[in-house]
Amino acid sequence: MSVAKKLASQAAIYGVSSIVGRVLTYFLVPVYTARFAPAEYGVVTDLYAYVAFFNVLYTYGLETAYFRFANRPGTDRDKLYSQVLSLLLLSSTALSGALILLATPITEALRYPGQERYIVWLALILGIDSVVSIPFARLRLENKARKFAGVRLTNIVVNVLLTLFFVVFCPDVLAGKYLPQLHPLVEAFYIPQLGVGYVFLVNLLANVLYIPLLWRELSDFRFRLDWLAVPSLWRYGYPIMIMGLAGMVNEMLSRLMLKYWLPEGFYPGQSNLAALGVFGACYKLSIFMQLVIQAFRYAAEPFFFSQSNERNSPATFALVLKWFTLCCALIFVGVSLNLDWLGKLFLQRAEYREGLIIVPILLLANLFLGMYYNLSVWFKLTDKTYYGTTISLGGAVLTIGLNFLLIPVLGYLGSALATLVCYFTMAVICWRLGERHFPVPYPMARLAGWLLVATAVVAVGWFVPIEQAWLQYTWHAVLCVGFIGLLAVVEKPHRLAR
Repeated sequence: MSVAKKLASQAAIYGVSSIVGRVLTYFLVPVYTARFAPAEYGVVTDLYAYVAFFNVLYTYGLETAYFRFANRPGTDRDKLYSQVLSLLLLSSTALSGALILLATPITEALRYPGQERYIVWLALILGIDSVVSIPFARLRLENKARKFAGVRLTNIVVNVLLTLFFVVFCPDVLAGKYLPQLHPLVEAFYIPQLGVGYVFLVNLLANVLYIPLLWRELSDFRFRLDWLAVPSLWRYGYPIMIMGLAGMVNEMLSRLMLKYWLPEGFYPGQSNLAALGVFGACYKLSIFMQLVIQAFRYAAEPFFFSQSNERNSPATFALVLKWFTLCCALIFVGVSLNLDWLGKLFLQRAEYREGLIIVPILLLANLFLGMYYNLSVWFKLTDKTYYGTTISLGGAVLTIGLNFLLIPVLGYLGSALATLVCYFTMAVICWRLGERHFPVPYPMARLAGWLLVATAVVAVGWFVPIEQAWLQYTWHAVLCVGFIGLLAVVEKPHRLAR
């Protein structure tokens, strides 16, 4: 099996778990948008944006550092595993403890007074996520993709089932819609006033299951702190952390700032928190692109490190970027041209569908983010992670500036455009710097041509007015098939191996 096929095989396994898991989670979007008003769903969008930042702080680059040091000759992987996990166990306990102690001032600052339990649950979720990140990294390092996928998928299935239980089943029983004999039992433990809080509680309950599911990996752990090894881990990891924080600014800042920077009354009849709920729900429709990127990252990071000393590695990296980009272009076209029915299927209330215009922009933005992850291989393999930090910080500054300028004028459309400009700029800069430090023969002109064609096809589908719904569906289907056919004819599907 060629190295490219090996990567594709690993990515497929990670992808199945990601795709099946995310699809299961994705089917909760109609549940949320049917059961919660946009302002209520805005609370979930808002708090999980902060969680994304804290996830980076909790691991502070040690996951990637673990990969890097584990692949160095002569490394005692068991000792390294215990060292890294010990550090994360100590730091996670301290951080979660601080969040719990400061729950009251945090909720007041975020304008959610009296909801301290949200902060407590999220602090526990963050702590568990941080600790299990290294066992998951170990599974990836050891190419145990099936167990990785199985554990992740089990967590998601439990999350979905518990969500349906607390958000749909229990309220319906209390409302007398069915099974009246269960009314006293449900009334004994279900708290209707908790509302969207059940989203966070369910997440915590599902995360607790990681401990027994990863017990074999956790039982191998021996608490070990070699303070002489900490500086080298920190030197490699902290630029990754800063890079990750900057990346979260690029991805999440719009969600955090929308309720503050959006002028009151910008969307008639909607509060700023409701607008945030609409933005967050529509952002979910870019999940198809995110699935591919997530599956790719799980497989690619250990793959790139393992291939770093191979003579043909630059050609392999170029091949990987080509097929990754073409696959993402297909997703961009397919999802963008089917939003007319996807939107109605997944966004149950009409007020949520008012934001669908941002979805193609976010899909394209995530495509460029995926390209950036591909292109970033050069500074990770050359131990020049400070370049990645600089690029990410530059992207963060650009995101802040563009959101500040565009949100008051364009609302959440401005946030989507800021995300697109940021990720495109980061990908281009990373590519240009990589040409100097780690030359790879990427087919950039060809890929740029395909992305222009894909964007043109989507634009034609969106801006050619067709009134009859059936004719519009047919037109969009023709455009999708035409793009796929053109790609097939021009590229004459190669085998992944050369």
